Amino acid sequence: MTFAPAPIPSRTQYVLEAIKHAILTAQLKPGQALVETELAAQFGVSKTPVREALKTLAGTGLVVMSQYKGATVRLVDATMAREVYDVRLLLEPEALRRSITRKVSLEAAQEALERADSAIDKADRSLANRDFHRALYLPCGNPLLARMLDEIRDQAALVSTVAWSAIPSWEREAAEHREILRLALADDATAATAALHDHIASFVRRAFPDDEDGGDAA
Repeated sequence: MTFAPAPIPSRTQYVLEAIKHAILTAQLKPGQALVETELAAQFGVSKTPVREALKTLAGTGLVVMSQYKGATVRLVDATMAREVYDVRLLLEPEALRRSITRKVSLEAAQEALERADSAIDKADRSLANRDFHRALYLPCGNPLLARMLDEIRDQAALVSTVAWSAIPSWEREAAEHREILRLALADDATAATAALHDHIASFVRRAFPDDEDGGDAA
């Protein structure tokens, strides 16, 4: 017998989304302490929903829980960024290839592109970008593959937030998204997956160059 996860209480969900938005807009910066009493006072709730929200965010990789330091926003460095993007490179192009060969609707990806173009802040743009990528891999026909990619979505968004703070390259990424979708809609799985692979790889190279090879950029 399997059991569905219990729904998150509304107050906890509210606090969770508010903290996530603050992290993805760099209002809460990597390494910053997340003090339960301060957050509870800020959101007008008890410490319980704050504590539960922080635990959930730790599970998605946005927050780090330490016995000695408490909760902090996860630090982003080149090692962390490359690990997250390496997983994306291994899984996401294959998921897209499967979605294309299944001839699924990609209307959700088009809608996400339009939302990204009209986003009012980095968090909204990051969310729209994540939704674009998810719309490409979610209908791949393998729920486990899609779930594995879902599990690193927030970490990838945090990497993007930190990278965009240093190099605001979202216009370039938006153009690459449009090209990936154009190729996917043309049923060109080979070209679309190659474009997606280059898109993911070039972003992390630009944002976190490898000093040993001279920081090659795409």
